[in-house]
Amino acid sequence: MNRRGFALALLPISLVPTIPPNAACGSDVLGAPLLRFGQALRLGGAWALGVGLLLAQQLPAEAGSALLDRVKQNPKVAVEICAELRSLNAQGITSTTPQAVKRIAAMQGLNVTDAEILTTYVIGLHCPDVR
Repeated sequence: MNRRGFALALLPISLVPTIPPNAACGSDVLGAPLLRFGQALRLGGAWALGVGLLLAQQLPAEAGSALLDRVKQNPKVAVEICAELRSLNAQGITSTTPQAVKRIAAMQGLNVTDAEILTTYVIGLHCPDVR
């Protein structure tokens, strides 16, 4: 790869010039390789983006399954969470308030985001009467 080709490889895809086949002197001797090079960069970028999206979608799913397995493998945890949420409902506090989520997080030793996910899962499967 010559210097110009190397410099083009460092540019974002939208900035890579493509020379039409009939440019300069009516010959495609120079235009065809640059056109193919630009197309290869576009295809490579699309491929890398696709792989990145696939990996990004799988990682959170794997992380979330360990959190939900806590309840799947031990239904007593779900019963405890439902009881706590029912007591909060009796006080007029809904399960989606920051106060309720923080309480579940402290009870289960979780961060607020994980507690919110776990609470939603438990309510959906074990205590749909909780609001």
